[in-house]
Amino acid sequence: MRRRPLLALATLAVPCVARAQEPYPSRPIRMIVPFAAGGAADVVARLTAQALGEQLGQPVVVENRGGSGGVIGSEAALAAPPDGYTIVFHTLSSAVLNAGLYRNLSFDVRRAFAAIALIGLVPNVVLVNAKVPARTLAELIALLKREPGKHSYASSGSGTITHLSGHLLLAKTGTEAIHVPYRGSGPALADLMAGTVEIMVDTLAGVLPGVRGGQLRALAVTTRERSPALPDVPTTAEAGLPGFETYNWHGLFAPTSVPAPIRARLEQAALAALATPAFQRRLVEVGVDPRPLDAAAFGGFWDEQLALWIPIIRASGATAD
Repeated sequence: MRRRPLLALATLAVPCVARAQEPYPSRPIRMIVPFAAGGAADVVARLTAQALGEQLGQPVVVENRGGSGGVIGSEAALAAPPDGYTIVFHTLSSAVLNAGLYRNLSFDVRRAFAAIALIGLVPNVVLVNAKVPARTLAELIALLKREPGKHSYASSGSGTITHLSGHLLLAKTGTEAIHVPYRGSGPALADLMAGTVEIMVDTLAGVLPGVRGGQLRALAVTTRERSPALPDVPTTAEAGLPGFETYNWHGLFAPTSVPAPIRARLEQAALAALATPAFQRRLVEVGVDPRPLDAAAFGGFWDEQLALWIPIIRASGATAD
């Protein structure tokens, strides 16, 4: 009488053991993008998901969980089982800036997530409306010094990379301008092109149509090297402002509770994808400079970014709660 229940239990146990021993990954992976669909981060995330899936042999499915500057998506990733089938596509905003903007986060981002691989940098561009009488960065700085507080700079919102970059530019040059925050880069750029505001430091990916169409003038890119997307635009150092370097970036992360061997497999696949010319070409086309870093180097870079931006956020007075 006892043998049948025992046999039934043994039969049920076999699939569980088999599943535990399946190589990773054996099914689709969910990539949470903590921002709304259609934005610049979403575009890069979807390109990354496709390239990563090709390396892993399983689909990587993007799930947009926008809200609170990336906090909602981050919390969703941390609530998922730590089996490597939920990963996160963070940007500077969700991986760094939120740590300074929110005083009551439910998690410590640096402890909660592990860096997998840096995908690339998105240079910022110092922009002016085409009617502004400044054709170089030096001329813009001279204009702001000559007419302090008479000009305005737009941002995609208080505490965003566009706001903090503009704030840092003024601080570095000892100039003044009126900050005009918008709800997103789209409305800010629309008013910049219309001349309602005059200056903006925005990410390269979103400004290319306005620059190429002649409504906006790009004075400098804010990275150490010129961008392949705007090869004729000097860097801030070349334009006479060394030490001013700001950019957005995109990277792959997983909760730290995911086992190390699985994180290593994701790292290997991401770096292999970044080594392919086709993926690099797609990134450049959308304004991203491919900058692959492995998990260890990316972790160090992440620490440097936190050390850089948290004091700037506090000096700006920006908060999100």
